[in-house]
Amino acid sequence: MRHMGSVAIAIDGPSGAGKSTLARMTAREFGFIYVDTGALYRTVGLFALRRGVDTKDREGVAALLPEIHISMRYDESGVQRMLLGGEDVSDLIRTPEVSMAASDVSALPEVRAFLLDTQRDLAKQYNVVMDGRDIGTVVLPEAKIKIFLTASPRERAMRRWRELREEGVDTDLETVLRDMERRDRNDSSRDIAPLRPAPDAVMCDTTDLDLQGSFGLIRDIVRGRL
Repeated sequence: MRHMGSVAIAIDGPSGAGKSTLARMTAREFGFIYVDTGALYRTVGLFALRRGVDTKDREGVAALLPEIHISMRYDESGVQRMLLGGEDVSDLIRTPEVSMAASDVSALPEVRAFLLDTQRDLAKQYNVVMDGRDIGTVVLPEAKIKIFLTASPRERAMRRWRELREEGVDTDLETVLRDMERRDRNDSSRDIAPLRPAPDAVMCDTTDLDLQGSFGLIRDIVRGRL
């Protein structure tokens, strides 16, 4: 459904803060379209890995971009599915290796420019909930509602570890925590669109909240602003 004067909700925050789950729940609650921008970067990272290109190699990754054909579809339950050259890679892009590749390629200005128009076009056409690391600061600075979602590194690592275990990935909590802290450093210190709250973002720390408590917090913020 297209909307005149579409509304955007931007949810930013570090890895493992629960952005995707909570953004998806928020979109469902308010009848918006959910756009997982991290999945776009993960798909670029997966493509680079498959081609054997170092994901930190700016020229190497930039040279691949004209060959990358990314599209999105929504299944019957409204969940975003990522397609790479027509192949559904939604599950493949959730591995720890692809997570680090996504962090690497997201620091490259060529990749960010490549994906920026895709993200902004969606926000022009639809009411969207968009999550990522620079939605409120760079991608949609005019978003009506901006939320910066966070939790302690150990709590975020615990949540991600449980997810990976449920998906059958054999790893330990300390490894997940180390990867998460490394990704936090990468995302916060990069020159291009570093991870930081927008000046007008509402800060939401969910360290001591369960999923329903976190969702209730965000739902009340959105209701108050719409």
